[in-house]
Amino acid sequence: MWIAMGHTDMRKGMQGLALLVQQHLHRDPHAGDLFVFRGRLGSLVKIIWHDGLGMSLYAKRLEKGRFIWPSANDGVVSLSASQLACLLDGIDWRNPQYSWRPTSAG
Repeated sequence: MWIAMGHTDMRKGMQGLALLVQQHLHRDPHAGDLFVFRGRLGSLVKIIWHDGLGMSLYAKRLEKGRFIWPSANDGVVSLSASQLACLLDGIDWRNPQYSWRPTSAG
């Protein structure tokens, strides 16, 4: 699993993101790896994955808080499955703690 550093134009779909993987990250988008991209505001991520038969696109937007992202502008960072799970829950995957938690039920 790889997260793309910096921010990405979230108007891109599967083909546009796969092209970014190939041209800018210098990886094979059809190799079966997950590639995670974050929007400029930090509240939206998109993940692409090729399972050998076709490309899948997953998108998640946080209602509160932001996805924790490395500070470098370009390149990729490798994540484990548990780190990706933390990232998608809005938890700082480098130091697992909730970045935002509701204060009341009503």
